[in-house]
Amino acid sequence: MSDYRIETKCVQGGYTPGNGEPRQIPIVQSTTFKYATSEDMGKLFDLEASGYFYTRLQNPTNDYVAAKICELEGGTAAMLTSSGQAANFFALFNICSCGDHIVSSSSIYGGTFNLISVTMAKMGIEVTFVSPDCTDAELKAAFRPNTKAVFGETIANPALTVLDIEKFAKAAHAHGVPLIVDNTFATPVNCRPFEWGADIVTHSTTKYMDGHGAAVGGAIVDSGRFDWMAHADKFPGLCTPDDSYHGITYAEKFGREGAFITKCTAQLMRDFGAIQSPQNAFYLNLGLESLHVRMARHCENGQAVAEFLAQHPKVASVIYCGLPGDKYHLLAEKYLPHGSCGVVSFELKGGREAASTFMKHLKLAAIETHVADARTCCLNPASSTHRQMTDEQLAAAGVPAGLVRMSCGLENKQDLIDDIAQALDQVK
Repeated sequence: MSDYRIETKCVQGGYTPGNGEPRQIPIVQSTTFKYATSEDMGKLFDLEASGYFYTRLQNPTNDYVAAKICELEGGTAAMLTSSGQAANFFALFNICSCGDHIVSSSSIYGGTFNLISVTMAKMGIEVTFVSPDCTDAELKAAFRPNTKAVFGETIANPALTVLDIEKFAKAAHAHGVPLIVDNTFATPVNCRPFEWGADIVTHSTTKYMDGHGAAVGGAIVDSGRFDWMAHADKFPGLCTPDDSYHGITYAEKFGREGAFITKCTAQLMRDFGAIQSPQNAFYLNLGLESLHVRMARHCENGQAVAEFLAQHPKVASVIYCGLPGDKYHLLAEKYLPHGSCGVVSFELKGGREAASTFMKHLKLAAIETHVADARTCCLNPASSTHRQMTDEQLAAAGVPAGLVRMSCGLENKQDLIDDIAQALDQVK
């Protein structure tokens, strides 16, 4: 559906039923698949034929939905994972191994920060975190001979910094490595990182893509543009024979367009099994069908709430790139001209105690670890999603201890403002 606009792809991308076939994507709720001969199945194991043999690796329902997300992002191949965390881990671990190094923006989701800095460090993979506002020289200095990837978030959760994608892509490519961008908050409706030089895009589909708090999931999309063979010495997993899969060299057999996702499926999904259930993929597709409509309302509500908070005397600061005075407003105009997201971060003058009082008195907004939902929710990241980080790390990530992250849902914007106003009245 390359000739269609993104709204049409949200509704109809990824799956075109034939005559007499289901109009909605079918839920293939089966762990395994039948074949007439061992030779037929053997072709699948040799990656000589397309098809399915075990849902731990692939499932038709998942592939329909992955194909839609691939179309939305403008990629060449995609896969679903069990969560956004699994997507980020797979995307990095697919090209990194013990002894390798990652350059990452320091302003990223706390769970991803922990994944890279602690869990992957135990696997022998080191990371250098850089400020998203770093100079070109500072970014260049972060690279090492064993650097294999650069990572960042289009809109950081919850700091709401906007990544200068072109700057990070230019640095990554100058050092022969891909830029991986988590595009969860912006979604392809508001930003398509491939158009700005990114090579791999990840998503927590649990957020706006699903949009209803119904199904946990993740996705990885490959742009199909990074030339792995041109940097074969850096990426032996893609550019030399895989002894665990009949000696296949992924970059040779599947080219730029398919090597990354094929290896990620054949190796990592095979061994880790972090598959998204077909039922969850079905729910995700329902969310995708209205993504283009919902994102506009989320952005409208987020903008209205941010403008109200910016004028309130009990609010110390507001972070929302849609505000003209925001630090990232110019980058948002470049990368997010149609809006960013519905998430607003702000700090009350009374600090952590004031934030606690404020959230306790909200009536519409619920205190949840979730975000990017049809229903408005909020939390104090320092005491929840980012609680594993030190105060110094919180500050580096742009997440002060008294910060409130509010995810504006699809309710009436004036009702949201009225609820916020009455809760602020309770703050002394």
